[in-house]
Amino acid sequence: MAFYYDEPSRTFNEYLLIPNLTTKEMTPSDVSLKTPIVKFCKGEKSPIEINLPFASAIMQSVSDHNMAIALARSGGISFIFQSQAIEKQAEMVAKVKKYKAGYVVSDSNLKPDNTLKDVIELKERTGHATIAITDNGGPGGKLLGIVTSRDYRLTRTAIDTKISEFMTPFSSLVYGKEGITLTEANDMIWDHKLNCLPIIDEEQNLVYMVFRKDYDSHKENPLELLDSNKRIITGAGINTKDYKERVPALVEAGADILCVDSSDGYTEYQKETIEWIKKEYNGRVKVGGGNVVDREGFMYLVEAGADFVKVGIGGGSICITREQKGIGRGQATSVIEVARERDRYFRESGIYVPICSDGGIVHDYHMTLALAMGADFVMLGRYFARFDESPTRKLKIGGNFVKEYWGEGSNRARNWQRYDMGGEQKLSFEEGVDSYVPYAGKLKDNLDITVSKIRSTMCTCGAASIKQLHREARITLVSATSIIEGGAHDVILKENDRS
Repeated sequence: MAFYYDEPSRTFNEYLLIPNLTTKEMTPSDVSLKTPIVKFCKGEKSPIEINLPFASAIMQSVSDHNMAIALARSGGISFIFQSQAIEKQAEMVAKVKKYKAGYVVSDSNLKPDNTLKDVIELKERTGHATIAITDNGGPGGKLLGIVTSRDYRLTRTAIDTKISEFMTPFSSLVYGKEGITLTEANDMIWDHKLNCLPIIDEEQNLVYMVFRKDYDSHKENPLELLDSNKRIITGAGINTKDYKERVPALVEAGADILCVDSSDGYTEYQKETIEWIKKEYNGRVKVGGGNVVDREGFMYLVEAGADFVKVGIGGGSICITREQKGIGRGQATSVIEVARERDRYFRESGIYVPICSDGGIVHDYHMTLALAMGADFVMLGRYFARFDESPTRKLKIGGNFVKEYWGEGSNRARNWQRYDMGGEQKLSFEEGVDSYVPYAGKLKDNLDITVSKIRSTMCTCGAASIKQLHREARITLVSATSIIEGGAHDVILKENDRS
């Protein structure tokens, strides 16, 4: 007969945290939210850690290159959606990797015999105000000069004037030599009051550009998530259909980590995908799997080689998998069981495989609960879809601004690759809806408030880190009555306090 679980399937809304002792030394500013996102051995450090435990969902309506840049600058990570052409996704990844770097490979270059018209057209196309002038018009050519808007803005330079006549020539440039450290480059920028510093090799070929605005930007975003070359870290989603073509393109574009995007990760399709990546790249490419809801699914993906595992089926705000198929499990119950299995596996093998809680988040405190229950980081769709940086349209409906938000299982997304139905290349029925979410403004403004809540809650729980929260959190079930008791009740709210 069928197997029956004794315990009910529970959601985050059914739990609260119990305070631990908060010492005088513990303040929100002392709380670290840094967390590993790929597996590591006991006594070692995870190859990839994020500074805030947030990932944006692998969805058309959430994670493009703009979201990846904005979230990484705040300390989290995005997984750029895979339900698009391979070339388009790789292009998005490349844009993220080029956006911010201590050492930037110049992608705005012209030759001396180009004209002011070419300068203006390039600036309009790229938005870049600084243009390197090289002998071949490429990023690695011999540096002959620099053009900025001040070179022509204050004069009556004719549109057909050659660049060689108004550029700042190499002889007048301050530059650094290849091998200079980023600190030294920034010191030169400040000492000489420069906006940018070109870096050249022994043959005067342009190697990099270092920009003052990048230094300022990093000071404004101290948790910025950067790789060893000071480039933004980004993830990318893949599927189990075209991974042999998609993965090489994403790796070539610079993706730091991949994740198999599937509604159900406990499948042979996903196992084959992960095993192929691990064999083809000899473990050099990090890849997560999912989604699963129990210990069996977790161990299946761990044994396939997954570097992290996503937990959750049917808990997303636009997901109707449970309604359509009767498949899924309460998110809290899923995270608790998988976290226990992860800890057991770590004790016995010495290998720690991070887990990501994906779905079921309604309130900010649910994020803290997910972490307390054992998640290393959380993946969010609706939360990030509300912001300026998400790729969807902002509309005004009924006097209020909203943003579009749709599921990968909806007819709008038509992401049949996500549902592992063998050779069937279509969606026979929807597992997601097309909807709106209230517009909330800029990502950073909202994320700062959320992070403040999480840090404050962790102080109340006596935890200065996510690992300490895993060990010391005390969690209680609540009744339906106590849920009502927890909000404003038995009062008349002032009109401007209503939300």
